[in-house]
Amino acid sequence: MAEDTAADLARLDGTQQAALFLLSVGQDRAASVLTHMSPKEVQMIGAAMAELRNITSNMVKELLGRFVVDLRNQTALGIDSDEYIRVMLTRALGSDRAGNVIDRILLGRNSKGLDQLKWMDARAIADLLRQEHPQICAIIMSLLDGDQAAETLSYLPDRSRADIVMRVATLQSVQPNALMELDEIMERQLSGSGGIKTSALGGVETAANILNFLDSALEATILEQITDSNADLSQKIQDKMFVFGDLAEIDDRGMQTLLREVSTDSLLLALRGADESLKQKIFNNMSRRAAEMLRDDLEAAPPARLSDVESAQKDILAIARRLADSGEIRLGGADELI
Repeated sequence: MAEDTAADLARLDGTQQAALFLLSVGQDRAASVLTHMSPKEVQMIGAAMAELRNITSNMVKELLGRFVVDLRNQTALGIDSDEYIRVMLTRALGSDRAGNVIDRILLGRNSKGLDQLKWMDARAIADLLRQEHPQICAIIMSLLDGDQAAETLSYLPDRSRADIVMRVATLQSVQPNALMELDEIMERQLSGSGGIKTSALGGVETAANILNFLDSALEATILEQITDSNADLSQKIQDKMFVFGDLAEIDDRGMQTLLREVSTDSLLLALRGADESLKQKIFNNMSRRAAEMLRDDLEAAPPARLSDVESAQKDILAIARRLADSGEIRLGGADELI
């Protein structure tokens, strides 16, 4: 019986288990936990809560029991948590890659005015930035998640988009006082309060991440404009961009995790524009029957608009990035952990 319960619980991914835990501890406690999460995390947890089905009381007991054990074994409790986080991330990512992440987690956690932007509609953020200097826009774009920044960028005037992306790519740091002043301005406009101390922002990877979420036509237009202005910078951005064909570099376990998150309809549409190596990678990580059905559907499918195919590919890439951010898969080209 216990083995069956453990197996049932194992079928839930990390997000679903977190959702089940929060459903188990009551509304007030769950609400207190959610206040410490990012907007994207709250949306993911909320969606998982709404989709949970066939949960038994034994599964809840098993999950809570594991939580208690994990809590007792948590080495970070009772010590300097800031130092623990610094050491952990540096060991995992290396000093260069961990630096920006540490700044965002430890130094940016007191942000109030700027942090409220993450909860706003992209069109509303664009309206707020429309009259701002492109450098201010670049700083704010660097603080947003890639998909939110991309959507915001799409609502800004054509003439300013390439300039903003170039400024994001070349942005390395911002003086704490300048960022604090910007935070206070946003705070007054959004009726928030507090300060900010972060300094490491932007960079080529941030710019590439924003472009990855854009519509393909808009992405191409902006890259062309950047190339005309600074060909070397444009190439550096393109080198960091993750495209649909790069999914072939994900290991088999990661591909199986990704496929569980992707609907059959989206996959069928996205594969219209995929090369054979990626198709074969996907077929190899499906059951024989599922792979045969997908092959048959691809052969029988009617022509599709290129924009629809590219949109489906973007959706799958967004899922891949989300899984990579949560540590469930590793995207191609990422360094191995040792």
